Amino acid sequence: MLYVALLPIVDQELNAKIRPAHLAYINDLYKQGKVVMAGPFTDKQGGMVIYKAESLEEARKLAEGDPVVVEGARTLELREWNPLELPLS
Repeated sequence: MLYVALLPIVDQELNAKIRPAHLAYINDLYKQGKVVMAGPFTDKQGGMVIYKAESLEEARKLAEGDPVVVEGARTLELREWNPLELPLS
């Protein structure tokens, strides 16, 4: 199942400091097959990560382990996502 983590920045200075650890964390999870896609929003106010996990609990553990969340630079909203199979017809 896929889970979307919305990560709005609440502390720009702290976020800039922790960003390298955040990127390393996301990259490591990608290599493990736990992250499908990730990236910042163009308004520079946060970003999004799409996790692949067996359960909401696993996805929450992964998302809450992100250094930007652990350190309080960003807040976390985690949602289960069921993408459409396109094309529809």
